[in-house]
Amino acid sequence: MWKPEALKGTYMLESARSFFESLLNTPGPSGYEQDVQKIVREYASTFADEVSTDVHGNVTIVVNPDATRRIMLAGHCDQIGMIVSHIDDNGFIYAQTIGGWDPQQLIGQRMIIWSETGPINALISRKAIHLLTDQERKQVVKLKDMWLDIGASSSDEASAMINIGDPVTLELGIREMQGNLANAPKMDNSCGVWVVVEAIRRAKELDPQCGIYAVSTVAEEIGLRGARTSAFGINPDIGVAVDVTHSTDCPSVDKKQLGDIRLGNGPVVYRGPNMNHKVVRQLLDLATTHNIPVQPAAVGRATSNDANALQLNRAGVATGLVSIPNRYMHSAVETISLDDIDNAAELLGQFCANVTADEDYTPA
Repeated sequence: MWKPEALKGTYMLESARSFFESLLNTPGPSGYEQDVQKIVREYASTFADEVSTDVHGNVTIVVNPDATRRIMLAGHCDQIGMIVSHIDDNGFIYAQTIGGWDPQQLIGQRMIIWSETGPINALISRKAIHLLTDQERKQVVKLKDMWLDIGASSSDEASAMINIGDPVTLELGIREMQGNLANAPKMDNSCGVWVVVEAIRRAKELDPQCGIYAVSTVAEEIGLRGARTSAFGINPDIGVAVDVTHSTDCPSVDKKQLGDIRLGNGPVVYRGPNMNHKVVRQLLDLATTHNIPVQPAAVGRATSNDANALQLNRAGVATGLVSIPNRYMHSAVETISLDDIDNAAELLGQFCANVTADEDYTPA
């Protein structure tokens, strides 16, 4: 079992440790983020000047709402999951995916169907390897060939507990590892939500000049939807997205394109065409000033996360991207360093506190 005292970062409070655990234990597939957002609101209400929820479900946490210059921090709270699409005559359940899955990751996993009456334990599988034909053994498993088993014996029995459209997740929970690492489903992107919420809490203690808007965004996994709508409403001058990124410190991952990214060596600060060079330089300088470990990395395209939506909002936003190294992304064992999320929150807290009301981020 994971113990909260395992989080031994330099800056982390006990309440923040409990908040992170709550995020990881609460389901939030894209479009079904309500329970996670309740956790975010409850934690943020202890320190924020304002907390609000919009019609899409984005939760915005504000410090200094009357300030003219606005900084937006975006961390998406949704996770990849599944959605019930069919119940057969024998009570077996079929589902579509929400977000990008490798179907092979799902075989034999313990799942939870989050029904209106409560969580229902399930197992996802296919027929045993002994029963596969030679041709079937050579093929990559398809989602249509797998089913959810809840132990029901008929369609009527299953339908009494479960409705079409109910969301499904892997069995949730966090496990402690050596080296202050931890694994859990939905590290993507409980890490980002935790970082932006903690960053604004820490920034408030540093008497910032600017208005800070930390947003727990929704529906990132199906197209950056929450970041687009929340950024339009906030209209920030500066925006930083926080998400996970691929750690390359494990076998068979190519460092030549992705860079040398290691768990425990600090959050990743990206450079590239999706980023404002002055925002990036300020993040790197603050990391040096405050002795916060960071890892520089490059991405030569529009990113596939909330930084993309931030940069293109309205007339444009000076955008940065801070990422948490993550082994085994979009799997049941996503693994991160607890020190990395702690350092990311400290870096962004310092960033928000150091941005001045008249600083110019126009490229020059």
